[in-house]
Amino acid sequence: MNLIVDIGNTRIKTAVFNSGELVYNEVIIKENFVKSILELIEIHNCENAIISSVGFLKKNEISKIKSKINLILLNSSTKVPFLNNYSTPKTLGVDRIALVASAVSKFPNKNVLIIDAGTCITYDFVNNKNCYLGGAISPGIKMRYKSLKTFTEKLPELIPESPSELIGDSTEKCIHSGIINGVINEINGTIEQYTQKNEDLTVVLTGGDVNFLANKLKNSIFANPNFLLEGLNTILTYNIQ
Repeated sequence: MNLIVDIGNTRIKTAVFNSGELVYNEVIIKENFVKSILELIEIHNCENAIISSVGFLKKNEISKIKSKINLILLNSSTKVPFLNNYSTPKTLGVDRIALVASAVSKFPNKNVLIIDAGTCITYDFVNNKNCYLGGAISPGIKMRYKSLKTFTEKLPELIPESPSELIGDSTEKCIHSGIINGVINEINGTIEQYTQKNEDLTVVLTGGDVNFLANKLKNSIFANPNFLLEGLNTILTYNIQ
């Protein structure tokens, strides 16, 4: 059994894989991080684990987990099943590394654009030679709502909501229309740009806002909320073998 841990900006996702199949997953809280991980190791009889963290882990936390399981901490030096042509590989987020690993595993020798709609919206492109070229980063939906409150005197911070009309007839409706339609047009426009330059483009949408956005996009996409977890399992398996 493989234990997968994804420590993101806002939550910690865990999963257990058996021979490539996802058999268990849950979101845990940071306060009980180590305790929860040790319990998962014991309950599911896990032998190998990988941790992807966009933040910083404490050394004592790592030591406690390492004492119970064969552990890989994903970083820029970890072996991956693709060629990385990013000009600054040490600055490439581990979450994006995992997404690309998932893409080459599920769509080998294909042109793939991975869109991760979470705290930020990231775009990552791997070509049909399994070579990662890079992509783009923009603010996520909740970040955009928060920025209006942070950088203006009177605009409120709202809970994301699909706009009922293109033209908002109140300040709240204007904010929903501006942010949500802005994100949708950004994603559709980016897909169109990549499609013009790359034949037979496969597009994957994942991340915390995948369900909110999936049916709003005009382009044909694969929506997979577990794409990053699957990529981490791909990397773990690749290094074990």
